Amino acid sequence: MAKHYRLVVVGTGTAARVVATRVRAAGWSVAVIDFRPLGGTCALRGCDPKKVLIGGASAIDHVRRMRDKGVAGNVGIDWPGLMAFKRGFTDPVPAQQEAHYADEGIDVFRGKAMFTGPNAIDVDGETLEAEHVLIAAGAEAHKLGIPGEEYLVTNEGFLELDELPGRIVLVGGGYIAAEFSHLAARAGAEVTILQHGERILARFEPELVGWLMEKFGEVGIKVHTGMTVEAVEKTATGFRVGASGANGKATFEADLVVHAAGRTPALEALDLEAAGVAHDKGRLELNAYLQSASNPAVYAAGDCAQAGPPLTPVAGHDAKMVAANLLQGNHAKPDYTGVPSVAFTVPPIAAVGLTEAEARQQGLVFRVNCQKASSWFTSKQAAEPVYGHKVLIEEDSGRVLGAHLVGPHADEVINVFALAIRHGLTASQLATTMFAYPTTASDIAYMVE
Repeated sequence: MAKHYRLVVVGTGTAARVVATRVRAAGWSVAVIDFRPLGGTCALRGCDPKKVLIGGASAIDHVRRMRDKGVAGNVGIDWPGLMAFKRGFTDPVPAQQEAHYADEGIDVFRGKAMFTGPNAIDVDGETLEAEHVLIAAGAEAHKLGIPGEEYLVTNEGFLELDELPGRIVLVGGGYIAAEFSHLAARAGAEVTILQHGERILARFEPELVGWLMEKFGEVGIKVHTGMTVEAVEKTATGFRVGASGANGKATFEADLVVHAAGRTPALEALDLEAAGVAHDKGRLELNAYLQSASNPAVYAAGDCAQAGPPLTPVAGHDAKMVAANLLQGNHAKPDYTGVPSVAFTVPPIAAVGLTEAEARQQGLVFRVNCQKASSWFTSKQAAEPVYGHKVLIEEDSGRVLGAHLVGPHADEVINVFALAIRHGLTASQLATTMFAYPTTASDIAYMVE
């Protein structure tokens, strides 16, 4: 016999939790479905555990930079100890989430969700009927379609390693590859990145990525661009990765091969056709209110919606819009103006707003302040020569169009620029703000002058 709800949510990550909680507080009957431990990608398999591990790498890097500058002794990463510290954050999450849903009166169903009609979902043989459905199933590793793909571990597998292998090959050159390579190299692994494109971290400005590449070389990370991975073979001692590039074919030996070639919405198992939910090549077709263009009962939010950047704050923002539209009728549209993005390399690289190429494509008239600032106090006091910025400022209005940072505390300072872009602040307003000194934020005045 089917169970009836006003809202059924597929997933238990950030977007799912926000929507479920808000509509339940308004008196709706709500159920959530997940075949994995409750909590979603960010809390269990992504942002949070990654940042904990990177914290260890950052601490090691700082100590090593300060050697012979008043700091003495050798330090290193105890991988099992660092992983145990990480699990102190992730292990409690599922039980906490389960308690939260119980306290709110939200029913939890364990298993894989599959549509059986426009308003019906099967969960391991149990049928749920709903007035509305929210798809918030997150994303999963993109299928590469190469022989031996089954030997690759995803970001999830890497974040659960009890021991760190000695030789690691990362397939892909985006956020995952950049962050994990910095972590693994500082923990003592021999790391190689194989990137199909002409450079890694393609979403960031080339000048800043170029400065950051100095750090890749310093810690011994080997980066091969223009390389297409064609196969992964299991050997007696590990794995062999076959690739080809401009100079022909090459092979790379590894103890671990990591999938770092992107993620796609986790939609395949849902049987969207049964619900009449339109999609194109795995991308949901949504209207401006994050509602299915073909089935008005269905909404989507977060990574699986792909309406905004695949970031946790975006998932939360999407969720607030969806909850408002469910409760009050369609009226709330997501606004992705000024969403900052960070790759937590060591040091981090960050961006918000337009790139120079995007600004030129839009025909905007602007000036570019771009400088590697290794001589600035922020850089010298941290003994970190990789420090610089690129800021785009519109000529007539003085508005900040885009900001791009690399170096100490770039992950925090980028939020000031995000505030400026989202609320239309000008460069002169930033320049006349009195920031605490000496902090990295106090450099903002010189970045925009």
